[in-house]
Amino acid sequence: MMKFSKSGIAAAVMAAFAYLPLHAGAGLLDDDEARKAILDLRTKVDAVSRDLNARIDTKSDKTSTLDLLNQNEQTMQEIAKLRGQIEVLTNELANEQKRQKDFYADLDGRLRKFEPHKVSIDGQEAAVEPAEQSSYDAALALFKTADYKAAAGALDAFVKRYPRSGYAANAQYWLGNAYYAIRDCKSAIAAQQVVVKTYAESPKAPDALLNIASCYTELKDKVNTRKTLDTLLAKYPDSSAAQTAKERLPKR
Repeated sequence: MMKFSKSGIAAAVMAAFAYLPLHAGAGLLDDDEARKAILDLRTKVDAVSRDLNARIDTKSDKTSTLDLLNQNEQTMQEIAKLRGQIEVLTNELANEQKRQKDFYADLDGRLRKFEPHKVSIDGQEAAVEPAEQSSYDAALALFKTADYKAAAGALDAFVKRYPRSGYAANAQYWLGNAYYAIRDCKSAIAAQQVVVKTYAESPKAPDALLNIASCYTELKDKVNTRKTLDTLLAKYPDSSAAQTAKERLPKR
């Protein structure tokens, strides 16, 4: 009959125990409950190993070898069972971590849709929110389809909701054009005057002045027509709108 020494059996137990961390996997510290469960199982393995060593110390009689082997077999079965439980917990934890990673990746993607993005507006970079961009695009689309009344309503709503928008000057300018298109010259003048006063540095300001002059012409107000064209030439002499103003002035 094969005899087993204390050191041999202990080595077998420790070899089985040493196998456990290989399957525990990285990242267990991410889940306190799973980590605690795995540590508890390992504590049980340690206890079983200590118990076996204690039994070996008391089994000095060679006739007890068979009994010791049977106990060792039971111990190894218990270790295998504990190892299986650790592997199950490890797999469940890995799956849960993957689900959480996928969830946060999806959440991050959804949140990014609501974050402002950089756009270039008349050569100037501005941060624009997705809802803001959609609102401006929708209003401008109405203007481009010649639905000027609806465009005026949408553009007016836009400038009221987003007064600090990078698109505010443009929206105000197109609002004036929409009013002019439906022959509401007074509203058109008021809208374009906002562009000139509030957004004087905007590339749309010279054109806004030219449009104001056109409105005064429609109203047969020669005095304000000439005054507006003179203002355009004085403030924006190098603009294309100023060139048009020069062509109009001799006719007044």
